[in-house]
Amino acid sequence: MLLVIGVAAVIWTIGHLMKVPRGVRFNLLGLLYVAVLMVQVVLPEGHPLREATGGNAAGWLILGGLIALGVGYALILRRVKARVLDNEAKEIPKPDPGKFRDGELERYARHIVLRELGGPGQKRLKQAKVLVVGAGGLGSPVLLYLAGAGVGTVGVIDDDVVDSGNLQRQVIHSDARIGMPKVFSAQAAMEALNPYIQVRPYKRRLTEDVAHDLLAEYDVVLDGTDNFDTRYLVNRACVAAGKPLISGALSQWEGQLSVFDPAQSGPCYQCIFPEAPAPHLAPSCAEAGVLGPLPGVVGSMMAVECIKLIAGSGAVLRGEMLIYDALWGETRKIRLKRREDCAVCGASHKKPKTPIEAGGTGA
Repeated sequence: MLLVIGVAAVIWTIGHLMKVPRGVRFNLLGLLYVAVLMVQVVLPEGHPLREATGGNAAGWLILGGLIALGVGYALILRRVKARVLDNEAKEIPKPDPGKFRDGELERYARHIVLRELGGPGQKRLKQAKVLVVGAGGLGSPVLLYLAGAGVGTVGVIDDDVVDSGNLQRQVIHSDARIGMPKVFSAQAAMEALNPYIQVRPYKRRLTEDVAHDLLAEYDVVLDGTDNFDTRYLVNRACVAAGKPLISGALSQWEGQLSVFDPAQSGPCYQCIFPEAPAPHLAPSCAEAGVLGPLPGVVGSMMAVECIKLIAGSGAVLRGEMLIYDALWGETRKIRLKRREDCAVCGASHKKPKTPIEAGGTGA
């Protein structure tokens, strides 16, 4: 019997050193036990191997029975414990997503005293889910101000990494985070600013195969990207889902923003820009340059429109475009009209209700 115990100890020790899973080690010990029983049953009395492994099967059968009882008892205890925990979990009331935790009321006090926003508006912000496409120039101030404002859930999707050329305008990132994916850099900055919010980073490019399912999880979408393919994709997905789209754009010294919301009788992005301009007519920021603080101005205004839209405060830029000329310090607004022949939201498009219309919370 001592021989068998020694072999079992060797199997367990070697398995532990080789990091073999516990289940596999128990199976090996079970095979050893079966082999010992076979030796006791098959070999004749007095055989050296049979004598070395105990001499008879009775002792091993008793040992096996005791082990079986112990294992059965442990399984019963585990099942009872799981059932108790499950019942306790059912009895615990689900947390109210709109209930403020300790410290939040003081944090949002300047919002709550605003007559147009107040406690109900701040609660809607806490319950809201906002997706920001792009964590670059426009996404940086948008994300920071949505985090500071207490928007409960903020998703951010971007496949790029931070480089030194971003830091002149993308203020959510830092020199220490060069080389880090932008979504994780943004998440770190947002959670450092406001630990009461949930940030969902998506380190990937927004593509057709994921856009519709992803946007379905959110109430409002903000687009701060710098390429027309993504802009048109976001617009199509927002129109299909009935979600309002807040879009901003930059060029050198000038920025623009608007709220595209066909579900509320406004135009969509493609109503205003039916086709992408030729590349030489719309160069990127890398090619044409952009004033460092300009994304901060336009991105902050995008965050303002988002907060107003969720809280139901004031008048959002639905059917209007605000244009800001930083070089001459001028702003102007132009009216935007929906096109009945628009390929995305034209007359044949069936308008679903937005979460806000239905009574919800609304780069």
